[in-house]
Amino acid sequence: MLTIYGVTRSRASRIIWLCHEIGIPFRQVPVIQAYRVADPDAADAPLNTRSPAFLKISPQGAIPVIQDGELVMSESLACTLYLARRYGPPFGPADAAEDALMSQWAFYGCTSIENDALTILFLQKPGHAQSGADQAAIAHAAERLVRPFRVLEDHLAQNGHMVGRRFTVADINMAEIVRYAQALGELIDQFPALRSWLADCQARPAFQKMWKERLAEPE
Repeated sequence: MLTIYGVTRSRASRIIWLCHEIGIPFRQVPVIQAYRVADPDAADAPLNTRSPAFLKISPQGAIPVIQDGELVMSESLACTLYLARRYGPPFGPADAAEDALMSQWAFYGCTSIENDALTILFLQKPGHAQSGADQAAIAHAAERLVRPFRVLEDHLAQNGHMVGRRFTVADINMAEIVRYAQALGELIDQFPALRSWLADCQARPAFQKMWKERLAEPE
């Protein structure tokens, strides 16, 4: 059985969403990020990314990690692409061209969108006042996201989905990256096709199941 190491409040959410879509059974080992633990090196600390037992599996000390038979993999986007290729028609690529495009969009998301979107996620918290520095950082991140979001807007307006005009792992990977900036409504509202596509992705039963599991975990 597939094993996923990592709490759902992490990039493991991408993998778990995909598994729910495809129907892949899995065992989840809830490894938590060390920065969320008061003393990650304490003897009674929960299993975390600095725990010796986890470092034997993932020397880089990062989640998520998957184990599928003898294969052990890290990097969540690589994990989802592998699982979709192996288990996931029609969620995986139909041919070499689709395979290349799914990789292209995954790389684009993590290099051109994710860092700035994460800045918004961490700093734009409803009900919490931002400092002037935080507000400036959010504004700068939003400004930098306009160009890649315009790329996605034009692509989705023409194609409806990221690859193959159908819902695939490419949509899961990109939707989970774009979600980080979703709290900044004035940014997302500039791109109606992107906003509609994201809403459709998040309305899927598999996403809703993953999200319920995520919310059930402690913050």
